[in-house]
Amino acid sequence: MSHEGIRFISAEEAAQAAAQEDVRLPAEAVTPLKVRVKKSEGSGVEIDWRDGHKSAWDFRWLRDACPCATCNAERETTGRAPGEPKPKSQDPFALYQAPPRPDEVTPVGKYALSFKWNDGHQSGIYSWSYLRNVCQCAICRPTRS
Repeated sequence: MSHEGIRFISAEEAAQAAAQEDVRLPAEAVTPLKVRVKKSEGSGVEIDWRDGHKSAWDFRWLRDACPCATCNAERETTGRAPGEPKPKSQDPFALYQAPPRPDEVTPVGKYALSFKWNDGHQSGIYSWSYLRNVCQCAICRPTRS
């Protein structure tokens, strides 16, 4: 078992994180009718929600929005929002990195998806609630700004 993603935080930090990320939505809003993971096309994930809403994310956005504790801590220290890419390396000899793609996608119970990314990262669990709260559609994005 890996220790990746384990980080101890105070009760105050936990309450702040819960308040930021846990927008309460009705059950229909966080229950998918249809989930399409377009792994072979390499394009991303689309979800039709029970309340009639549709969401879509590309794999790069999802990798940059990984909800694991390690990725959250890194975003907090750099001030990046979920889905915002890391700054490009200024090193002229930096090695090429392939675009993020999942090697495996696994359902987690009836409440989430888990990705094993081509960069080896695999500790993020993308719950339906998290995905709906980070919906990138033209309707949802302005309401979070």
